Amino acid sequence: MNKLKVEDIIKKKGFEKITSLTAYDYITAKILDEAGIDIVLVGDSLSNVIQGNRTTIPVSMDEMLYHCKIVSNAIKRSLVIGDMPFMSYQISLKDGIRNAMRFLKEGNCDGVKIEGGYEILELVNKLTVYGVPVMGHIGLMPQRVNLYGYNLAKDEELVNIAKKLEEAGVFSIVLEKVEYKLAKKITESINIPTIGIASGPYCDGQVLVFHDMVGLTQTKFKFVRKYLNAYELFTNAVKNYIQDVKLGNFPSLEESYEG
Repeated sequence: MNKLKVEDIIKKKGFEKITSLTAYDYITAKILDEAGIDIVLVGDSLSNVIQGNRTTIPVSMDEMLYHCKIVSNAIKRSLVIGDMPFMSYQISLKDGIRNAMRFLKEGNCDGVKIEGGYEILELVNKLTVYGVPVMGHIGLMPQRVNLYGYNLAKDEELVNIAKKLEEAGVFSIVLEKVEYKLAKKITESINIPTIGIASGPYCDGQVLVFHDMVGLTQTKFKFVRKYLNAYELFTNAVKNYIQDVKLGNFPSLEESYEG
């Protein structure tokens, strides 16, 4: 089983759809890797689904690195991308470079994802020169919801932004909640893959939050297809366990050690 590289992801554009899901723990990452997912994203969405925060803003660099290291321990094939959290790159170029490199050095990631457009071009350029693969992220940017909200991205300027990000050196770009015709235009305008989330079928690949995809969260987003109702399955399993313990049905003698 060969470990995927950035160049392998780029080569898929126009030939094979790219698959990506989030993971924040060892077991989930192992499942995704063995199932054949292309990109495992350790997203700052762990702020929501793991920590229970309202937005992605509260999660810290150290918390991201902790989860990246755990996820990376499980991976043999997939490309692992760490999400640079709020305040890890906005303050200064120096901070951005240092923190991105920490994702590779301490988190054992294969690259980083950074939200932004023109304002991150210099950072992207520096990182790629220094050997840090960067995945871009435009459209709806969750780290900026306090200013822009969760609105659909329809600005044609996103095409130019995507081109500039490609020129700066990103190997792919996440398009989040971009109007699907615009997402198609962006995808056709650049030579690197686009990874869509809530941006329609014309992107080169797709990413979802794992917990949403398997139904562990009870959110009802239009763009999420639930392949399982894990919340209900897990709840029923716990209820059955409680009942068996209270009725004395667990453990049985067969499930007990004998000296």
